[in-house]
Amino acid sequence: MKLNRLSRAVALILLAALAVFMLAGCTTTTTTTTTDDTTSGGGASMIIMLVVLIAVFYFFMIRPENKKKKQAQEMRDSLSVGDEITTIGGIVGKIVSVNDKYVVFETGEDRVRMQVTKWAISSNTKQTEQPQ
Repeated sequence: MKLNRLSRAVALILLAALAVFMLAGCTTTTTTTTTDDTTSGGGASMIIMLVVLIAVFYFFMIRPENKKKKQAQEMRDSLSVGDEITTIGGIVGKIVSVNDKYVVFETGEDRVRMQVTKWAISSNTKQTEQPQ
């Protein structure tokens, strides 16, 4: 989580630095002579660079994060009775009941039951029935 925040901060700093650099390059002077006017064509290339930069940030930062969120939501929606789960607080247990918002699970041999919201579940280990 801290690494993700750090990478976002670094990316935003780099984006700001690049934007300042590009804006500084945009303020080119135009030279006027009696025979012809010459202007810099840097405006179009600057816009193209900005679009490419935004596309790179989308594919390297935003898209992977959205995929992670989608996978986590699919995992939480597929919870069933008997699965072993770990909460975001590190509590491990076996699911006893599931509804739309909450999950009830047992922890340890003393069979303490806890009810948590689905978003509080960080991982799921599917249990398969073993023949005896």
